[in-house]
Amino acid sequence: MSTAPSVPSALPPRAALLMAASATLFGLMAIAIRYASRQQHPFEIGFFRCLFGALFALPLLRVHGLEILRTRRLGFYVVRCAVGIVSMMCGFWALVHLPLAQAVALSYSTPLFITIGAVLVLGEVVRMRRWSAVIAGFIGVLVIVRPTAHDFSSATLVALLAAAISGMVTISIKYLSRTDPPDRIVLLTTLLWVPLSLPPALTVWKWPTPEVWPWLVLSGALGTGGHYCWTRALKMAEASALAPLSYLQFIVVGFLAWALFGELIDSYTLLGAAIVISASLYIARREAQVARQQLAEPVVAKGEPQV
Repeated sequence: MSTAPSVPSALPPRAALLMAASATLFGLMAIAIRYASRQQHPFEIGFFRCLFGALFALPLLRVHGLEILRTRRLGFYVVRCAVGIVSMMCGFWALVHLPLAQAVALSYSTPLFITIGAVLVLGEVVRMRRWSAVIAGFIGVLVIVRPTAHDFSSATLVALLAAAISGMVTISIKYLSRTDPPDRIVLLTTLLWVPLSLPPALTVWKWPTPEVWPWLVLSGALGTGGHYCWTRALKMAEASALAPLSYLQFIVVGFLAWALFGELIDSYTLLGAAIVISASLYIARREAQVARQQLAEPVVAKGEPQV
């Protein structure tokens, strides 16, 4: 019998609930951003999301103490956070200027860019099946964007830029996670975002009115809560098992955008989103299978019989 490391076959209920909560919280954050955008520029919304998000992340200091802030990779954190701010500002711009469901659907193309980045930056080997999924995913993106349509919006390109840069940020998280615990990554990132997001906000600064403040505070709370649930879920289960639940965000946003703003999801967005999500799920599944094979290789090399 093989003694290869075992992989849980069932998704722990608590991990599933945390991932579902994360997707829901991120979906609600998109709604808060849309309400805040009635008076505030996306750059300002991004700054206040970072500011209030950092405040809601401070309890991690009470849990871990100041030791959690110590790292030998501070310069890398700064560069990573600066890139992340660009992604965030582009993402918020897309949420404000596109139908919400379309903006969220385009954000699901991030795994496609992560696969490309993993090859270029981390030197990972990607075989034909995953490359085929990447190509299929980009076909889905084209269906959503429809570059030749008369109502094509340049904001869709901004949304894709946000997804591409988000892929770079995710690659950096994989790199940092080799040496730093998740809570350190979350807290340092959240704190560094505040000063880095201020300069673009100052270029369009306008003090929020009393009616907007609750939405700005809520965006920070929901964003930090979503990240907290996400990191905890990933500690309990494989990302490939949790991935289907993350797409609950599309359902939440689609329903609330219709109920609150009268936005309907067109057939092209639905079809394109289905293609992109299917491709992303396949990529996640293949990555998990490859990881299991790599774990089993040392055991096989020692002469263990394969079962």
